Amino acid sequence: MAHWIFTEDHRRFRERVRQFVADEVMPHVEEWEQKGAVPREFFLRCGELGFLGLKFPAAYGGSEQGYIAEAIFIEELSKCGSGGVAAAIGAHANIAITPVWKYGNEQQKQKYLAPGIRGEMIAALGITEPNAGSDVAGMATTARRVGDEYILNGSKIFITNGVQADYVCVAAKTDPSRGHRGVSMFIVESGWPGFKVGKSLKKLGWRASDTAELIFEDVRVPAENLLGEENQGFYYIMSNFQWERIWLALFSVAQAERALEDALAFVKQLKGGSPSTALEGKRQLLADMAVDVEKARHLTYHALYKFARGDDAVVETTMAKAYAGEMVRRVTDLALQIFAETGYAMDSPVQRHWRDARIQSIGGGTTQIMYEILAKRLELTKA
Repeated sequence: MAHWIFTEDHRRFRERVRQFVADEVMPHVEEWEQKGAVPREFFLRCGELGFLGLKFPAAYGGSEQGYIAEAIFIEELSKCGSGGVAAAIGAHANIAITPVWKYGNEQQKQKYLAPGIRGEMIAALGITEPNAGSDVAGMATTARRVGDEYILNGSKIFITNGVQADYVCVAAKTDPSRGHRGVSMFIVESGWPGFKVGKSLKKLGWRASDTAELIFEDVRVPAENLLGEENQGFYYIMSNFQWERIWLALFSVAQAERALEDALAFVKQLKGGSPSTALEGKRQLLADMAVDVEKARHLTYHALYKFARGDDAVVETTMAKAYAGEMVRRVTDLALQIFAETGYAMDSPVQRHWRDARIQSIGGGTTQIMYEILAKRLELTKA
């Protein structure tokens, strides 16, 4: 999709990613969906091609192409037909290893960030808990300092890449009396005693991404694995939310675009490819879907542009996340309806688009939370 924020170099990069997705991702989607995970070899392949280090410094194996290049990779991978594939790679490269880059010391970056960029180590982010959701203030996981170690106890839920992760950036309370101001972050290796994968979760959508419950029972975390400063974890978590929400908005737009393309192609071939008859009764429906996708795309690109420039993009990012997350649900639902009217819904990829879309209005902050943020930013509330 041509847009003024993309340069000729971006266009060529998009073609490269698109070819990679067609050749090395789409042929394996069904297999990975059935297995419930993306294989480790795929992380290595993405690392080999430089796709995991697009925004990271060259000193750690990145290419320093920036957020817009990463956005292009997100879009093209998200159109592969499996939200789980895009979620697995995105959670690793866009979310989990970012705190190590931003807040880790040199030793941590060499030990964890560099192999993460190469795809040799898989990372996850551990924040959400069974009884607190993403409510950081209600977090129950604790890390108690004992000499040169922290004793970690608690559990996390819905952790993308949790089964395969070599390390998890875990948020835990180091000072429970201070609520969210007493949260710290740690790099926790999955092979350490007391670290357990409780269970691999079966989900409605994103089936190709392994998602797990993680349990920490007296895990001894070396003090050197504290990320940044003690009790600053809440601020570290919040700082990456803007990029995570742009990622999810881009993801949503790409998913919706793929569903629209599949629905349009299906309707055209259903009547032998004759537009005058095949689109009868569905013209407005398909047009409405196309308009919805474009509105979300332009909101998202505007947020991306401001964020990539380093501007305050909270309002734009929040709008994009809220609108795109709801849009993809509407568009995939209508696409499913088009297939269902002819009895093909269960045999078509569109049912997966519909399943994968449901999480987009929940992950990274629900639509309701997005509206609360907007209300505060627009001074519609005293809070």
